[in-house]
Amino acid sequence: MLHIAVRRISLVLALGLALGACGAPATPAAPAPADPPAPPASPTLPPLPTVEAVDGAGQTVRLAGPAQRIVSLAPSNTELLFAVGAGAQIVGRDEFSDYPEAAKALPAIATGMGKLNTEAVVALEPDLILAAEITPPDQVETLRGLGLTVFVVINPDDFEELYGNVLSLGTLTGRGTEAQGLADELRDRVTAVGQTLTSATTSPRVFYELDGTDPTKPWTSGPGTFLDLLIRAAGGTNVGAVLSSQFAQISSEELVRQDPQVILLGDTAYGTTIEGVSARAGWGSMTAIQQNAVYPFDDNLVSRPGPRMVDGLEQLARLIHPELFGQQSEY
Repeated sequence: MLHIAVRRISLVLALGLALGACGAPATPAAPAPADPPAPPASPTLPPLPTVEAVDGAGQTVRLAGPAQRIVSLAPSNTELLFAVGAGAQIVGRDEFSDYPEAAKALPAIATGMGKLNTEAVVALEPDLILAAEITPPDQVETLRGLGLTVFVVINPDDFEELYGNVLSLGTLTGRGTEAQGLADELRDRVTAVGQTLTSATTSPRVFYELDGTDPTKPWTSGPGTFLDLLIRAAGGTNVGAVLSSQFAQISSEELVRQDPQVILLGDTAYGTTIEGVSARAGWGSMTAIQQNAVYPFDDNLVSRPGPRMVDGLEQLARLIHPELFGQQSEY
């Protein structure tokens, strides 16, 4: 009997162990590895702001952004660019652009006498070319035909158009703030001259000599030029306004008849002197000669329709109306 009981106990223990094994919780499986996180999306850069302006020829010029590589084809344009703070964005210039001094260090791409080295222009990879009224239209079309962007700056007919040129170049170069400041400054200076001239009681007759190579028929500036505008704005009367074209020769007889009270020599850089003018045949009877009112003048101030036109206006006003402005010692 004892061995039967032992067998039963063994059977019960074996059965219990088997049941215990069947009822034990299964070991949980290891979790599957998670997918790696997706890389962050590349930030979307905002597009560069486009800029546009209407040039003097009525063409709307659009750029993907402010011009960074500019070729200037005229001294006035070069001076405007430097004046609005865009001098460092110029990569090429015409050979006559010599102001400010930093302009002389830029590559010169024009060969003179109306010729243009288009291969040199293309090699500079400009994103903007500034032409001027003196740029032959066929050159402008040639450059555009090469896929280059050309903006034509036309000579201003008045000071408001000068300010407009300043603002347009400020827009195209991303120098809008500087351009607005310059336009405001120029306007204030022009206004100051005009306010002083309200006390003027006369409008002296002014002869401005451009080229006296032939002293019997010197060249001068006629009606409709910015030099004519400046003389009038400075309180004078341009004797060249009687001519039929903007730049023409005027005879000594006509000059004697008009009897200029002020003579300005824009050709002194080419050897013309006060003494030589005073000694010209028949000129001694002119009021300007008799009253020693013959002055050398920096022609660049009035022949380049840029920001220095206002410098020219101020100097003209001092010479034409010294009683109101005082006369500069250098004259």
